[in-house]
Amino acid sequence: MKRLIMVLALLGSWQMNAEAQYVSDVWVSDQSDGTYVNPVLHADYSDPDVCAVGDDFYMTASSFQCTPGLPILHSKDLVNWQLVNYALKEVEPKDFYRKPQHGKGVWAPCIRHHNGEFYIYWGDPDWGIFMVKTKDPKGEWEKPILVKAGRGMIDPSPLWDEDGKVYLAHAWAGSRAGFNSIITICEMNAEGTQVIGEPVLVFDGNDGVNHTVEGAKFYKNNGYYYILAPAGGVVEGWQIALRSKHVYGPYESKIVMAQGSTDINGPHQGGWVKTRAGESWFVHFQDKGAYGRVIHLNPVEWKDNWPVIGTDKDGDGCGEPMKRHRKPDVGRNWPVQTPVESDEFDSRKLGLQWEWHANYQDCFGFTSDLGYIRIYSHILSEHFVNCWEVPNLLLQKFPAEEFTVTTKLKVSAKDDGQQSGLIVMGWDYCRIGVEKQGEAFVLKQTVCKDAEQGMPETVVTLAEVPVSRKFEAGLHPNYERDIFLRVQVGKGAVCRFYYSLDGKKFMQAGAPFTARQGKWIGAKVGLFSVTPYGKERGWVDVDWFRVSK
Repeated sequence: MKRLIMVLALLGSWQMNAEAQYVSDVWVSDQSDGTYVNPVLHADYSDPDVCAVGDDFYMTASSFQCTPGLPILHSKDLVNWQLVNYALKEVEPKDFYRKPQHGKGVWAPCIRHHNGEFYIYWGDPDWGIFMVKTKDPKGEWEKPILVKAGRGMIDPSPLWDEDGKVYLAHAWAGSRAGFNSIITICEMNAEGTQVIGEPVLVFDGNDGVNHTVEGAKFYKNNGYYYILAPAGGVVEGWQIALRSKHVYGPYESKIVMAQGSTDINGPHQGGWVKTRAGESWFVHFQDKGAYGRVIHLNPVEWKDNWPVIGTDKDGDGCGEPMKRHRKPDVGRNWPVQTPVESDEFDSRKLGLQWEWHANYQDCFGFTSDLGYIRIYSHILSEHFVNCWEVPNLLLQKFPAEEFTVTTKLKVSAKDDGQQSGLIVMGWDYCRIGVEKQGEAFVLKQTVCKDAEQGMPETVVTLAEVPVSRKFEAGLHPNYERDIFLRVQVGKGAVCRFYYSLDGKKFMQAGAPFTARQGKWIGAKVGLFSVTPYGKERGWVDVDWFRVSK
């Protein structure tokens, strides 16, 4: 059956085109009638930025400590997106990110195309401003460069001026610098690889209005320098535009998009892009709690050299985000497509929907041509409290408000206490898995509230399940259990878990759990395998992982 599904998928992709198109079963923005609905991506692509190159649009987003990092998404119409690559295989510095560093790492990147090359700049609040570049965004990206070392610098955005000078605008993180709500600009060398000038303060959000200004995006248009930046905080904020005839200001400021009468809270940080037809559009995020920071697309109208984002019902120059709108004019209708979610694990290359919770290490596990991916158990620390410390969680973003995940696993264990299964991860998390105990396996539901605060797990034993196979393997016999696990995610991110021993009859497993976002990221769903301190590694072979309604 699995081979048939794979063949049909290959035939389908061949018939559509060489770059396979995937259409989600749970969220599609394109309404196939010339309109789209927001969000265009109901997934946690936090702090998005976008650039246009010919007829192509490329987007990247924050990835924090997760790897691979800096997702690269591609679109022909700003509505239908594919996840096509990552710019970072590992987060720098590599040794520091070998273990989970929740909320650290890659913050608010900016993607630009200049002189035939793609550049991405991002700030790591603990290490400085980095840059990575390539000529082919779907190919290999070069080794990251530390443009400026230091603490507290975030949200960088470059600008190549007509006179050959290069500038970098960025914000500051109060948690590291001791101050925030300002934007500074400094000069870089011609290559954009090093800051050569001192930072100059160009906007102070400590004005009683625009507190928490951050996320600067630097542009030049119609003789003005523009900085588009969010203010007011992620959940309840708004979007401002700054403009000046001079790089270092002074800059005028204006609120150009706010929630207004809509239920789209805090229309926040994003990027402006122009189509070949001359239309302006703004890609930004909305914070939806456990679902993360989902991506919206809004039209931009220019009035008196100010951008107005969304719909300006009262004509005051401040727009509101739109729920439905006509698609951008890009000359033709492109096929409906979405980022991939399900995975048959039939490739040597890890699916792009997956990220580890730290820099990948070989001991995490391996892809294969054998029809599965193997994840080896992480050996827990001697004083283990909860899974906040586990680096080899293999996870993907929530793809919609309501969806179902079903996965087929073969769990292998030699020592008691080894456990593998399905996890919904965040500040609170819930995992359901089978654990070896003596000559059998037991099914357990494990819940942790406030994991970052070091709170202990609560474990409930649900059922005893017999061993599928037992065979001699070295000093200790190996015990295996085939099992199907499922989680149904409903409105409000309420998760209900199920299990099956035959893939046909599913039984409820444990109590409902309400997912919660992680540190700066949305909740994620995926796979885990752990073993107690001092024990031999077990593993889990994941046959498939399918996302459906």
